[in-house]
Amino acid sequence: MEYKRILTVQDISCIGQCSLTVALPILSACGLETAVLPSAVLSTHTGGFKGYTFRDLTGDMPAIVDHWEKEGLYFDAVYTGYLGSAEQVSIVMDIAKRLLKPGCPLIVDPAMADNGKLYPGFDADFVDSMKKLVFSADCILPNITEACLLTGGEYREQYDRRYIADLIGALTAAGARDIVLTGVGYTPRTTGVAVLEGGKQSYYRHKKIAGGCHGTGDVFASAFCGALMRGCSCYDASKIAADYTVSCIEYTNGDESHRYGVKFEPLLADLIAALPE
Repeated sequence: MEYKRILTVQDISCIGQCSLTVALPILSACGLETAVLPSAVLSTHTGGFKGYTFRDLTGDMPAIVDHWEKEGLYFDAVYTGYLGSAEQVSIVMDIAKRLLKPGCPLIVDPAMADNGKLYPGFDADFVDSMKKLVFSADCILPNITEACLLTGGEYREQYDRRYIADLIGALTAAGARDIVLTGVGYTPRTTGVAVLEGGKQSYYRHKKIAGGCHGTGDVFASAFCGALMRGCSCYDASKIAADYTVSCIEYTNGDESHRYGVKFEPLLADLIAALPE
């Protein structure tokens, strides 16, 4: 197996099993040297915790990038998660130009919205900045809300296959290449992933678990990136990531004391076993 180095850019929630505390162990378990560029440090994530601390690291990021370039440190992939500002989006675009090896992928999870609305702290200007990053990327992982914001499409909670096909078509028309559209469900008890890869559309359906958990999007995205960098197609990487995420939710369900994330660590061996040699 070729040894590859991936850079992931997102925040650190010190407790909460999301963002970098998910991405680093999952990507490392997939056999990748994982470099990190923290965008912020929080004592916990913002879902369900009160009085959390927050430190913005935007001002530190350019000097880190300059140092890497000076040392000749380059990456086989760059994967972004939650970015806190338009300035951080611009920094990531600069990284892709300066430090991403030729022909290697920029993978963007435009983590900014869900359930028909933006996350707190984001606005239309941030969406416009994110469009520049998304439509310069090699592979994107939006949910339906994010896809609508990126294309100006109408968000619907009830939809059919034509709606999803049109949404993917709008992303493609705007410049997207490979697309992994998450949270696509056509029946009440199932959800899944709609994939466009090399112009071909496919769909992977899996069970839908009521209630949901914090950080599962980061678990999915990190497992997807790990599988993709191990040589899987976008569809196969999506399947592996979806199955792993569902297993993590099922493993965590029933533990009322573990309300802030999923217990993904005990199941890392299952993820490793699902990857190609």
